[in-house]
Amino acid sequence: MTIAPPKSALPPLSPDLIARLTAIVGDKYAVTDASELAQYLTEERNLFQGRSPLVLRPASTAEVSAICKLATEHRIALVPQGGNTGLVGGQTPHNGEVVVSMRRMDKIREVDTASNTMTVEAGVVLQTIQQHASEADRLFPLSLGAEGSCTIGGNLSTNAGGTGALAFGVARDMALGLEVVLADGRILNGLSKLKKDNTGYDLRNLFIGAEGTLGIITAAVLKLFPKPRAVDTAIVGLKSPADALRLLAISQAEAAGGLTSFELLAEICVDMCVKHGLAVRDPLSERHPWYVLMEVSSSRDDAAGTVEVILGQGITDGIVEDAVIAASLQQRAAFWKLRETIPAAQKPEGGSIKHDISVPIAAVPAFIAEADAAVTKLVPGARPVAFGHLGDGNIHYNVSQPVTGTTPREFLDRWHEVNAVVFAIALRMSGSISAEHGIGVLKRDELPNVKDGTAIELMRGIKALLDPQGIMNPGKVL
Repeated sequence: MTIAPPKSALPPLSPDLIARLTAIVGDKYAVTDASELAQYLTEERNLFQGRSPLVLRPASTAEVSAICKLATEHRIALVPQGGNTGLVGGQTPHNGEVVVSMRRMDKIREVDTASNTMTVEAGVVLQTIQQHASEADRLFPLSLGAEGSCTIGGNLSTNAGGTGALAFGVARDMALGLEVVLADGRILNGLSKLKKDNTGYDLRNLFIGAEGTLGIITAAVLKLFPKPRAVDTAIVGLKSPADALRLLAISQAEAAGGLTSFELLAEICVDMCVKHGLAVRDPLSERHPWYVLMEVSSSRDDAAGTVEVILGQGITDGIVEDAVIAASLQQRAAFWKLRETIPAAQKPEGGSIKHDISVPIAAVPAFIAEADAAVTKLVPGARPVAFGHLGDGNIHYNVSQPVTGTTPREFLDRWHEVNAVVFAIALRMSGSISAEHGIGVLKRDELPNVKDGTAIELMRGIKALLDPQGIMNPGKVL
């Protein structure tokens, strides 16, 4: 598949400006060597190949501010970048922009257990935040497959979702305050710990989900939660997504807020993971058309009892065909490895066309059925690989190429054609074409067709106000 990069009318970077930008961070933290630049210019899916003459690695908000001020004065385009784990090309410099890598800004500034907050810099890796919260007997519930390398600045900039959204919400719901550097170098000091602050517009939420197009997030105040005393995890075999939806209702009734994950996996997901050695075996003794990975957390040591009640009711109602509750931390980790390695298991199967859609939870079974029929009619032999967060209606509806009759390139060249079919079904069901991955470049041209016209006008107006020269991550989102 070929995706046209956004066009840029900004002037090329002169040697003098490269030198002045380098002076802000120091020679050691300015990358110009082609071999070193490579890691900042490609992304996970290899859909986009970027180019840039310079990567800056600032160590402080003051340095970010100085970079932005100079960039505004000389109309230098900037692309903020965290862990470079984004999936829609938002972190890629497509037209020779300067990359501002936030990885050096990796300090935990404060852990405040009385306020249940943690103040962190944008370059802190998500897994590090989780670990620091745990050491303070707290939980930071944002959890993603890339948590070992993605950074919190990127998570907030894309409003990341993840497996904990069912109980705790998305990244936006886990941030109380932000520190942001604007395009002209001004610093928005909004590192508030307050849960209540009714003093005008909520500027924080302008920058969360803006994908670096309005400013650069440099720090955040995050919410912490009580650390569960018991977490029980189960894999369940079922006949259909409709049965999974019925089991979700039972689980929510029994566990209430204690139901912290409820993931749906098609049988083909398990097949691919086992086939390619990314899972030791199918966790259940027999094959099932669909699987649910569910987790119940509790402040007391009684989570297992709740899971047993849920599964017992599911068996009585004819929903659950088989199930196993993790008997150890190792088994729990194996269950989650199965879920998290599905994208990697698709790679040996050839080309894969990805979708990150959401629909109302009740519509998930109908969406999957209609999308399966439409996609296999469009591309005979195509293999839908559906999995994701049933508890919040977010399905990663991936489509692997037919086993025979086409090459990966031929299949991927039909990316937009397949997208159109899948998106049409999601939108007809009042869904979204991007549940948690963002817009970036991959879905930029689709946005005006699916977003309310007035909303697009307001977004463009906000962009023009905060970034009048268009230097902040140009060509992304809008």
